[in-house]
Amino acid sequence: MAPIELFVAQLCPFAMRARLVLSEKGVQAREVEIDLRNRPAWFLQLSPQGKVPLLRHEGRHVWESAVIGEYLDEVFPQRALLPKDPFARARARTWINFADSRLYAKTETLLHSSDPMVHARIGAQLADDLRFLELHAFADLPQDGPYWLGAEFSLADIAFFPWFEQVCVLERYRGFQMPAECNRLREWWEAVKVRSAVRAIAEPPEFYLEGYGRLAAA
Repeated sequence: MAPIELFVAQLCPFAMRARLVLSEKGVQAREVEIDLRNRPAWFLQLSPQGKVPLLRHEGRHVWESAVIGEYLDEVFPQRALLPKDPFARARARTWINFADSRLYAKTETLLHSSDPMVHARIGAQLADDLRFLELHAFADLPQDGPYWLGAEFSLADIAFFPWFEQVCVLERYRGFQMPAECNRLREWWEAVKVRSAVRAIAEPPEFYLEGYGRLAAA
């Protein structure tokens, strides 16, 4: 099997997604750290948008974290991370899209703005998105497990994990607060973070707080 290379950035939540998939699969990859503030010319030739993560496997390149996740799930079918049932697969993809278009997109806006009014507005929208998840994400699932799709850990869980792992940054630097009523989401988080594959690569809050603090001061 040809070696796998994963191009990452230390604080990138999307790179964390790809790393989580590899960890769950038990697949080793050589990680290449990319400075997103000073992208090397050679990397820009590999990545069409200059973004991480970028996966190189057997001489070919795959980008976009959601696509990388599905690619790895197909190439390494052990410990499948998408269910066979078409409806369950559709649900997983729906929530992955929600994570990307709602949580991560708004978080990027929030972190890149220095306007307190923007902080308040986007923070309120994120809180509403979390309340929506609390009401709807687990509503029609059988109560047979703690994860996004029930008993089986999936790419949907992986899509959301990095956002919750780094929410401490929003709390510290943007005054964000998780809605108190999101108990089901907290139960999900507690179940995910104790998985052995997650523990193997997860970082403590201090890692992200210090990292974002350095970026803000640069």
